[in-house]
Amino acid sequence: MTCPDKPGQLINWFICSLCVPRVCKLWSSRRPRTRRNLLLGTACAIYLGFLVSQVGRASLQHGQTADRGPPGSRNTAKVPFPEIPLDGTLGPPESQGNGITLQSNVVYITLRSKRSKPANIRGTVKPKRRKKHAVVSVATGQVAVVRPSLMLQEAARAADAAVPGYAQGHLTWVGERRWRLVHNPGVRAGDSDLQEVQESNIRIYSGRAPSWLSKDDILRMRQLADGAVVSVQPAFSKSGAHLLVLEGSTADSAPGCGPNPCGLLKQPLDTSEVFAFHLDRILGLNRTLPSVSRKSEFIQDGRPRPVVLWDSSLALASNDSHSSVKLTWGIYQQLLKQKCWQNGRVPRPEWGCLEIHHHEWSKMALFDFLLQIYNRLDTNCCGFRPRKEDACVHNRLRPNCDDQNSVTLAHIIQRTHDPRHLVFIDNKGFFDRSEDNLNFKLLEGIREFPESAVSVLKSQHLRQKLLQSLFLDKVYWESQGGRQGIEKLIDVVEQRAKILITYINAHGVKVLPMNE
Repeated sequence: MTCPDKPGQLINWFICSLCVPRVCKLWSSRRPRTRRNLLLGTACAIYLGFLVSQVGRASLQHGQTADRGPPGSRNTAKVPFPEIPLDGTLGPPESQGNGITLQSNVVYITLRSKRSKPANIRGTVKPKRRKKHAVVSVATGQVAVVRPSLMLQEAARAADAAVPGYAQGHLTWVGERRWRLVHNPGVRAGDSDLQEVQESNIRIYSGRAPSWLSKDDILRMRQLADGAVVSVQPAFSKSGAHLLVLEGSTADSAPGCGPNPCGLLKQPLDTSEVFAFHLDRILGLNRTLPSVSRKSEFIQDGRPRPVVLWDSSLALASNDSHSSVKLTWGIYQQLLKQKCWQNGRVPRPEWGCLEIHHHEWSKMALFDFLLQIYNRLDTNCCGFRPRKEDACVHNRLRPNCDDQNSVTLAHIIQRTHDPRHLVFIDNKGFFDRSEDNLNFKLLEGIREFPESAVSVLKSQHLRQKLLQSLFLDKVYWESQGGRQGIEKLIDVVEQRAKILITYINAHGVKVLPMNE
């Protein structure tokens, strides 16, 4: 018998040398079997069976190793199945020392406690980005007058020049998705990549826009955001706004615009006008003009600026109050008590009523309170603590609050063909005003509010609708920091909506349908 060369084999050999003689002696002995010998023999028999099974398994593994051959001869070796990570991370495949890479068909599960995308926002899949065409910049403070030959026309001429025999390209409207440069029939199949697509800044990736935006709203928004600029004219405004004459045709004719649509390009600090437009449509008021955010091709800073539709149907406004009617705070409070034109009642001459319907004041007060717009009903900042940068402080108007009845209201605008209804202009809101400094003077004398707007504020769907609506304006969405920045603005408006509901309940203000 050879001596074992491993410690494990030595132990097994020693136990076998003790057990085998005793087992043989137990069964060959004629003496009666005692309990001690019986137990010892049974234990030895069990251990012998265990040794036999180990010897069989070792011989089987030795045979498989011999069949595989030398290392590296085959790459189909079985590897252990990796564990499934639950944190959503997937690292690169692990490489073993023999060159074999661990791979497996594993479904990785991502567990997230919070949604990373806006809820119920259409078009969360972003389209493929296109190359941007370079635009010559101008010096700081200068405005370049751009002719109709802008980026899209230049791209058309470049594509036509690249392919001899092609006809002049033209712009067509493709559904409600984007402006597309389309050539005349005859394009070969292999040249389809020559057609360039200009992505619209008004992104609608689904079949339809939100229900609170009309087809005319979408059309105007696309014109303001994507329309080629024919010329730029200075606007008669102290804020330094400019009038953009856009390419296209419209039924309205404005001075300086001709048959083309026009937009009023305002300052970057006036971007709240875009938020105000979407809030107005969601509340069902429909009193603001379409507004979008646009990066100007004419001013070098490249900061997004609001562009508001220029409506030629607005009545002429005076130079001092920028209103189509002359109205003071005292007369305004008297008109609220008379309830002019409510329920179809014709007012008496001695009431001093204007052509404006009584419900228009309720809509304006609700809208101005949510955005804290003070430049209409409280031009002197009498109802809150203004800051140094507010216009009323800069113009030293606050001392006039001692005689509030003589304070003139501003930006009260009607349409020439529709004097019953107001148009809300210059809707510069303030989101940084604290809750203990809200201007409740805007609600003074108001005893009714529109049912459609209040129902939206109570429905808990204001946030969802604002996200869906503001997502359409790509430039505004990105300029506010994406969803995170938009959520902060909505937080402010939602909190003011709760305060307004509390005010309505505490003061017994009626909520009425106002469809006039």
